[in-house]
Amino acid sequence: MSEATGTARDSTTDALEREITVLLRRARAASGELARAVHPELESSAYGLLVRLAEAEPERATDLAAYFGVGKATMSRQLRALEDLGLVAREPDPADGRAFLVRLTDEGRERFSRVRTARRERYLQQLASWDRTEIAELARLLHRLNDLQLGDSQP
Repeated sequence: MSEATGTARDSTTDALEREITVLLRRARAASGELARAVHPELESSAYGLLVRLAEAEPERATDLAAYFGVGKATMSRQLRALEDLGLVAREPDPADGRAFLVRLTDEGRERFSRVRTARRERYLQQLASWDRTEIAELARLLHRLNDLQLGDSQP
């Protein structure tokens, strides 16, 4: 590899790191706002959990923990907080009597749906100048990046 190629790759990697860092920082701030819009006492990290449950419920806590790359204790604490707020409910897993499935309550679904609809409208406004194929490509690439992260817990 030539020095020029190495330098180009380094600047590309630097740009990627910078943009992902900014995206994550802004996403964390937005998640806090969105979580509080769902319920004033909701932790910011819980919004993503509600997104996942809305799309894949019912789901086991262990599967949720694996999906987000967090420990079982962390997931258990987050789910307990959501349950205490009346946003999720646990039910016995018919496939395994020792396990529970988690799903949104009617109140949780209504609160989440209201906030999610407003968030999607904001995305549409922000990306109004983008072609739909560009938006689809961004979603595809982010999905691909997220898939890479599943097996990589290294900093």
